[in-house]
Amino acid sequence: MEGRVAAPPLRPMTPVPLARPLRTLDITVSLALLLLLSPLLLALGAVVLLLDGRPVLFRQRRTGEGAGEFTLYKFRTMRRDCAGPALTPGHDPRVTPFGRRLRRSHLDELPQLCNVLRGDMTLVGPRPEPVETARRYPPECRWLFRHRPGLTGPCQLRSRGEAADLDGRPDPETYYLTVLVPRRDHLNADLLTRLTPAVVLGYLARTAWYVLSAAWDPPQSPPEGGRP
Repeated sequence: MEGRVAAPPLRPMTPVPLARPLRTLDITVSLALLLLLSPLLLALGAVVLLLDGRPVLFRQRRTGEGAGEFTLYKFRTMRRDCAGPALTPGHDPRVTPFGRRLRRSHLDELPQLCNVLRGDMTLVGPRPEPVETARRYPPECRWLFRHRPGLTGPCQLRSRGEAADLDGRPDPETYYLTVLVPRRDHLNADLLTRLTPAVVLGYLARTAWYVLSAAWDPPQSPPEGGRP
């Protein structure tokens, strides 16, 4: 929220290195998808440019492995020069009409394949948190920042429902940090204790189905008034 005092930076943490087979899979899959989907990437970038102008890409500092920082790339889905919380509820007025379609289909996240190829992210892992949000994490949940964040994972596959859950909250970030983050903690812990190439491929298949399901999963109506 506006006027909130900035949280102190996170202390560096000893990173948990990504296993070599997982990194090999990251490079192979991200490079193949970037080549295969390059016409779609160009087309989406052209539509964003035509409808909403520059910049086409949204850049934001996120918290990476070992509590370091990196620049995450997405197609821009919000109006330019709009202030507000780092988190985006499902019916956030800052989102453009085309941006809403991109977000619902998760196609705005395709440029993150570049982050995976570069090694900032991995294919499957915890959600990459905005830096200011990560600094406000509950202390008992900060262990997560030792690990490399992922393009998809159990928490990302709940993103549509959680975005709708933030609608109407007077302080979405506080609700996210005090309710949703602790709720996610066991999901991330379970994932990271059994992360193998087979598990990654399984999540990629589930993610493809999740993306396709946006075509027939009707969007929820905005809530009337605020939530408690």
